[in-house]
Amino acid sequence: MTAIGWFQIILFCAIIVALAKPLGWYMTRIFNGERTFLSPVLRPVEAGLYWIGGVDEKREQHWLTYAVAMLLFHVGGFLILYALMRLQAVLPLNPQEMSAVAPDLAFNTAISFITNTNWQNYGGESTLSYLVQMLGLTHQNFLSAATGIALAVAMIRGFSRSSMRTIGNFWVDVTRCTLYVLLPICVVYTLFLVWQGMPQTLQPYVDATTLEGAKQTIAVGPVASQVAIKMLGTNGGGFFNANAAHPFENPTALSNFIQMLSIFAIGAALTNVFGRMVGDQRQGWAILAVMGVLFFAGVAVTYWAEAGGTTALSSLGLTGGNMEGKEVRFGIVASSLFAVITTAASCGAVNAMHDSFTALGGMIPLINIQLGEIIIGGVGAGLYGMLLFVVLAIFVAGLMVGRTPEYAGKKIEAREVKMAMLAILILPLMILGWTAVAVVYPPAVASMANSGPHGFTEVLYAFSSATGNNGSAFGGLTGNTFFYNLTLASSMFVGRFLMIIPAMALAGSLAAKKSIAPSAGTLPTTGGLFVGLVVGVILIIGGLTFFPALALGPIVEHLAGNANTLF
Repeated sequence: MTAIGWFQIILFCAIIVALAKPLGWYMTRIFNGERTFLSPVLRPVEAGLYWIGGVDEKREQHWLTYAVAMLLFHVGGFLILYALMRLQAVLPLNPQEMSAVAPDLAFNTAISFITNTNWQNYGGESTLSYLVQMLGLTHQNFLSAATGIALAVAMIRGFSRSSMRTIGNFWVDVTRCTLYVLLPICVVYTLFLVWQGMPQTLQPYVDATTLEGAKQTIAVGPVASQVAIKMLGTNGGGFFNANAAHPFENPTALSNFIQMLSIFAIGAALTNVFGRMVGDQRQGWAILAVMGVLFFAGVAVTYWAEAGGTTALSSLGLTGGNMEGKEVRFGIVASSLFAVITTAASCGAVNAMHDSFTALGGMIPLINIQLGEIIIGGVGAGLYGMLLFVVLAIFVAGLMVGRTPEYAGKKIEAREVKMAMLAILILPLMILGWTAVAVVYPPAVASMANSGPHGFTEVLYAFSSATGNNGSAFGGLTGNTFFYNLTLASSMFVGRFLMIIPAMALAGSLAAKKSIAPSAGTLPTTGGLFVGLVVGVILIIGGLTFFPALALGPIVEHLAGNANTLF
């Protein structure tokens, strides 16, 4: 661990905090339907889209209608993406003449991209045509990200409104998010990435002759435009198999740093949107503080573990930390920081192989995902996931003092607590349930590259990543099998949509309640006590749920490693 390493971490945190307020102000105006500097250009486009779609932008929806609209929207996206992959061989923009994607893999991939997971059981440059990469994957990257933000805003309206039956209009929220937030930023972001050396072309792959005289095919394509939204929208699906470790997908140290910033930017800003819309920005800063405490603790442990290396390396006289599976151009600190960022958000992009991290270093990204990636979280998904834990924390506080808990001017009663618990319990059901099946089902066991606790962690990480809609892979697990394509797809679907429905029910219930003024017995929710309470509830729930599984995987692997037993 070095001073320059800590400087990079602190600089990253400072920039994210600095971006939260201006970006939060801008997004608040967007979702309140107020005029912005882009309105003269984009407002006619927005109005035209409503006219084509038959949408009345002034007509809002009940939470159930909002949720059904969201589900139908993604059913359509699934069918389009699945058809594109199955018909790939006969469609244009396929200079490498890629064949049709197998049915089970196409099913897995389509579910993956509509759920903002972007789990990839394939190598992008060897499997998908330019058309599928652009019209299929990049297209869904925008829409799944916009959906997450829209859902977060709908949840915020639940807290900010009083005695209302509606929480907004899904079609309007998705349109405004895409037009005014994601597209403008991605246009500038794409140009920056091209400047850094990232390809953006429709020309065929390049054939080169090496110094030894051998032929090498260099994959290129419309990379920069996909990478911009994969990072900003916390999608994570790479154009190349090596993802952000590939020099064409992450060319420089500067591009690496900007990609990390873009993963967190919108998620952090949404906390400010929450504060503005409920009428007290301190509420948003308190939520961001909870996220910051958990994030910084995770970075510190991962950086310490990777910088310290392993007992096996030290016994061989090898010092300087664990560089296995890491790009030399990024090093330990940037790789550790990236790993924690991408799993604290539901991004899933990777610039290093998590399978090659130390046992404790690899455990932190796993824990981040299992907590529901509420530490900043995916665009939107992190905020409404965090608000579910806030509801539970306020409920616990109410039990302590023997009065009905309140938050942001709303009483938190039995219905709200039940909806929050239902949403949170979806995650361990899929993660632990499918992991238990996979480690005893022979065809699934055959996909594990390692034995013992490390092999168990590979499987646990896969189902955690899928259910948490992260998409990063621990590595070492052969996922492109019929069993894993179907079970991971089911995990992605349930982890996304069966969490959203109770969350929207919670939003609708809160919106219908009257707002109440704080009293002498109201727990302050803007200070250190509240931050500590929420952090404690998150860690207790996470520990009670997942500690036994972690003990069978990374924890026992760490203890065995200290005795020079490797897996």
